[in-house]
Amino acid sequence: MASFRIALANLSFPATPGQSVALAKEAVAQAAFLGAGAICFPECYVPGYRALDRAVPPPDPAFLDHAHATLARAAARGKLTVILGTERLVQTALHATALVIDPDGRLVGFQDKVQLDPSEDALYAPGTGRHIFHSGPLTFGIAICHEGWRYPETVRWAARRGAHVVFHPHFHEAEPGSFQPTTFAHPDNSFHEKAALCRAAENTCYFATVNYASSGSPTTSAVVDPNGQLLAYQPYGQPGLLLADLELSIATGLLARRCKVY
Repeated sequence: MASFRIALANLSFPATPGQSVALAKEAVAQAAFLGAGAICFPECYVPGYRALDRAVPPPDPAFLDHAHATLARAAARGKLTVILGTERLVQTALHATALVIDPDGRLVGFQDKVQLDPSEDALYAPGTGRHIFHSGPLTFGIAICHEGWRYPETVRWAARRGAHVVFHPHFHEAEPGSFQPTTFAHPDNSFHEKAALCRAAENTCYFATVNYASSGSPTTSAVVDPNGQLLAYQPYGQPGLLLADLELSIATGLLARRCKVY
């Protein structure tokens, strides 16, 4: 089975919702130029994650429709799959979600964030259900931020259903006085990057985690292979695309399928 190139958009937090669309559009074009078959963005990159210290405007359905359509056209021009960290309103409920757009520019579907962090209870509503997606030979799932780190079953669910890779859009910025790593999964750092290694190894699948670029960030964008070995990571705080070539034949999901209770 041939390899498949992915890109992780390790971008700075957008100053405005409009800038989030412009930066995402540029990243899609760059990923296509560099030969990627899929690109994944951080959690809620369009319009920006609603952290307490970030002045993101109230949800605007018209803006979201326009943004999603704009990036659908960018995906079609670049002929690649886009996994867009974004949000959506379902009646009055705001969901943190990932929109999947195929290389023809079609909106394939959403993976809503199901397991919220307690700090998000006033920001977002939890979604329901999990989904599998395809991009040519690549089968993938999505686990958003907190649910991928703390709930292993979100990754195992996808791996048991044939996912070669689980994309993990997240938002994670430095807190005052926190450890500031320069190498991935440093022993003095928090558990988060070590969890990324576990999610891949315990399921025999790739795990591709993508964060915003920010000063002192405790986590960065990275790809872990099905043996739990780090394949590539983005220098901390440095905006840019992280590229990785996935050898799909080694992402067998063997250990995920052997788990009888999860």
